[in-house]
Amino acid sequence: MAESKVKRIIIVSFQFSVVMKSIEGQLADGGYMVATIEPKPETVAGYTEDASLFILYLQADIMDEYKLHCLKNIAEIFQRKKMKAILIGEHKSKSDFLQAVPALSAFVWMDRPVDADILKKKVDETIARPSLDPNRKNRILIIDDDPSYAKMMKEFLKDIYKVDVVTAGMQAMTFLERAAKMDPVDLILLDYEMPEMDGPQVLHMLRQKEETKEIPVIFLTGNGTKEAVNRVMQMIPDGYVLKSTPREELIEYIHKILP
Repeated sequence: MAESKVKRIIIVSFQFSVVMKSIEGQLADGGYMVATIEPKPETVAGYTEDASLFILYLQADIMDEYKLHCLKNIAEIFQRKKMKAILIGEHKSKSDFLQAVPALSAFVWMDRPVDADILKKKVDETIARPSLDPNRKNRILIIDDDPSYAKMMKEFLKDIYKVDVVTAGMQAMTFLERAAKMDPVDLILLDYEMPEMDGPQVLHMLRQKEETKEIPVIFLTGNGTKEAVNRVMQMIPDGYVLKSTPREELIEYIHKILP
């Protein structure tokens, strides 16, 4: 993809709005050339040669069958052309949408409403990253203080995902900060009970940082009692699995989040 001196951002949306007009203006003020187009695959394809980044602005009714069909075709274009993209949508729709259009799960997601400064930062970071590799495996980070268990989990998953392991919370934060700049983590498997900094504390830190707050987190727990599970879910992770879960069930569970 050839990039011009003035980086070009293409906003793709089924409906124009005052909010989108505001986003256009904010990005233009940041030095970008911005245009908004309809989500027709043939229209999108015409902009792939000189666009630095696409922004997919997803309205509340994005689960409409026709719209999903269009976006699946657009996702295939993005993968084939190794485009960069940011998805902006409602947090409550994120899981269902990415399961319906799994080809878009590798791209950056931002919840609405969007803070202008955060959007500008995300745009800068995304454009600076290497182009998407269509053969890229989703990346999983295992955070567990038991190296034997972590090694076993890595063996379970390594044929399907790119898997990294760290054994402490602060080590994980440093790792994620570095990874965000080059090859971001798509899912975290987090031990609920760890010394020094336990799982809930790590999750709290993840949710406080812009680079990590959108990464899905699944708690790993060795205690399957009702009370223990309720305690885990009070932290509102994206899910939990027992450490005794068989490999096939674990992979099936992860597939619900990372299609």
